[in-house]
Amino acid sequence: MAKITIDEKEYEIDDMSDEAKAQLQSLQFVDGEISRNQMKAAALQTARNAYAQALQQALESKQ
Repeated sequence: MAKITIDEKEYEIDDMSDEAKAQLQSLQFVDGEISRNQMKAAALQTARNAYAQALQQALESKQ
């Protein structure tokens, strides 16, 4: 049986009500989206840093 720990208390997923299972599924979905967006933000920040560096180099080479 699958279990999940919430606030240091273990729950059997099969014993949860349908409402609790739906809330758990929504929570897991949102957690996944937050993680995906954090990774996306990190990639975008890396790209931004590279563009800023390239801009700085372009401005310096013009002088």
